[in-house]
Amino acid sequence: QMGALDRSEGDRLGGSDDIKLRQRKFVRQVDAALRGLLAGSNIPLVLASVDALGAHFRSVNTYAHLAAEGIQGNPEKLTDAELATAARPILDGLHREQLAAWTAQFHQRNQEGRATTDVAQAARAATLGAVQSLMVNMDVIEHGTVDDETGAVSFAESASADSYGVADEVARRVLLSGGQVLSVRQADIPDGKSLAAILRYAV
Repeated sequence: QMGALDRSEGDRLGGSDDIKLRQRKFVRQVDAALRGLLAGSNIPLVLASVDALGAHFRSVNTYAHLAAEGIQGNPEKLTDAELATAARPILDGLHREQLAAWTAQFHQRNQEGRATTDVAQAARAATLGAVQSLMVNMDVIEHGTVDDETGAVSFAESASADSYGVADEVARRVLLSGGQVLSVRQADIPDGKSLAAILRYAV
């Protein structure tokens, strides 16, 4: 979050040009600090700032996941709870956009034979490192096992010491091979299935 520079400090610097220079220096320092903090991440960044300072920050920002919409006004006048409340609709909108883009890519890849909602096929593909992105139902657990070598799935009627959540195991294998995993509600998964996978190549 970025507030306005102190007016008296700006007056000491000698006018609006000096204020702009100080603002640009400040936002570059913020961007550099965030670069180290967010390196390798894909979490959304929501900017809370007064308009002028926010525009300066957006012009120097190097983080790819800065949300287009930000929290307007002076964040120094808002509590952390108020900032979180203001960020929620922005994050919800980003989540909806991400799901829509994922689903569109799923349908395109499905026509190419590079997507599936079949648990057994997804498990096999994950074992081979062929899953680019996986969407799993966060509310349902299907118990069973996934073979370490072939990815063959054996379902169990209930939880036991010898079984685990099959979708969780598929997700673990996807993450180990550098894939992406999205945990969503069943209504967000294509065809209302328990999982859906976009594949790097047909298996």
